[in-house]
Amino acid sequence: MTTRRPPGRTPAGPLQTGDDRPLLLVVATGMRTYREYLLHSISTRFRIHLFHTSEPTWETDYLSGWTVVPSTLDGPAMAEQARKLDAHDPVDGVLCWDEGRILATSHIAEALGLRNGDPKVIWRLRDKAQTRAALDAAGVPQPRSVPVSTLEQALAAADTVGYPAILKPRGLGASLGVVRVEGPAGLRANFAFTRDTEPPDPVEYAGDEPILVEHCVTGEEISVDSVVRDGVVAPLFIARKVVGYPPYAEEVGHFVDAADPLLEDPALLRVVQDTHTALGFADGWTHAEFMLTDSGPQVIEVNGRLGGDMIPYLGLLATGVDPGLAAAAAACGLPPDLEPDRARTSGIRFFYVERDDTELASIGFDESRLPAEIERAVTVAVPGTVVSPPPKGTVWGRIAFAITAGDSVDTCRAALASAESALAYEPG
Repeated sequence: MTTRRPPGRTPAGPLQTGDDRPLLLVVATGMRTYREYLLHSISTRFRIHLFHTSEPTWETDYLSGWTVVPSTLDGPAMAEQARKLDAHDPVDGVLCWDEGRILATSHIAEALGLRNGDPKVIWRLRDKAQTRAALDAAGVPQPRSVPVSTLEQALAAADTVGYPAILKPRGLGASLGVVRVEGPAGLRANFAFTRDTEPPDPVEYAGDEPILVEHCVTGEEISVDSVVRDGVVAPLFIARKVVGYPPYAEEVGHFVDAADPLLEDPALLRVVQDTHTALGFADGWTHAEFMLTDSGPQVIEVNGRLGGDMIPYLGLLATGVDPGLAAAAAACGLPPDLEPDRARTSGIRFFYVERDDTELASIGFDESRLPAEIERAVTVAVPGTVVSPPPKGTVWGRIAFAITAGDSVDTCRAALASAESALAYEPG
């Protein structure tokens, strides 16, 4: 394990420049393409110490120090390293936006007596079966759900919850392994797809029922990113999902409207608050997903972190509320600045190849064809990469994305369609 500090630090001790900004410990960073904006914002008002498994590269511009650890999945071991850091430079908060590492991060917060430091609560969110049990006990509206381990159990569970049904892994993110089945034949055909979907990081459950069979509730699916402080939930950004590649639940885009009427909807706000209360989540940031059904909003899942897919960045473009600064403040027990300074609409669209196992010879956007409303157009895949569309490709099948901001969803949708037309790739 090694600890490093940029020039200006002693081998053990705070910055020598009189920098009295709060110290935030961040665990891992994720891909630069998707997460750099968070570090950029946070570093303007907080000192950042990074725990990572390798020496930082692009991150160093935003860091006051870093520690290389053997694993960012070992919470107790990282807690020991955090105690050493805290002994000579007190840590004010701990933050992680990687789904696979939020549980390990909670061990650090617990060891240092900081906010969001209850591993039992975070595990209750990571393990969707525990989420379902807690919400069911509190009477929070959600789909009927049964954990299973075998095909026979899944068939019996689907008879109980009713068709159409959803098969989903118990604790994965990014809709990995999620599929809708219309009847027993579809369940038999797709059970192995869900069962065999491998997580990017190991996940272990108490018991041997790694799959959930749930009733498929229908309506519009949304996500809500919120700041929670002392148990009070403040929803900030509502993203309306664009889902493609049925029967799989691949999220191919999102729209965020600063003036979304759902931000003032009493029924949704009540369910959002009741959900967090039932789960015992009292401090931090959450990304929760709901289905707006004919009978009202129902909880799909809750994640104890900032949303992925650049959704918080869409919220920043639409409202001016900075998600990095708000999440850092919440982690440190400081009042976050949640006052919007604009009212716009923003959107993102992810792009894929057409056929499985496509090797890319070239890829890029024709910038002359990008409309002015496109805020950024980014290629994710590089020449030589072999990619596939969903279901084989899922999140890792994305080859590019575009982000836009405008006056309406229609304006954003048109700009994203133009960006798709401006994207060109050649198979190898």
